[in-house]
Amino acid sequence: NLTNNYFMPRLIYDYTKLELESVSFDQSLFKRKLKKALNSLLPYEIEQLIKWLVYFTSNKPHLKECLTEISIDKGVY
Repeated sequence: NLTNNYFMPRLIYDYTKLELESVSFDQSLFKRKLKKALNSLLPYEIEQLIKWLVYFTSNKPHLKECLTEISIDKGVY
């Protein structure tokens, strides 16, 4: 079904953002969930997620470190 093919990836992407927001209090858990997301999302979703992460972590220095550690800020993951 064409509708399901469009909405299922979107649901996974949205769920990923919710999951990352819910664990943002714990740097190690956030990093683990982020690595999992990078392995399960489609390339265009990863690009969207990276843009969202830059915004989301802009006032969370402890999470910005996670992005650097897994090289999201350099476009390598």
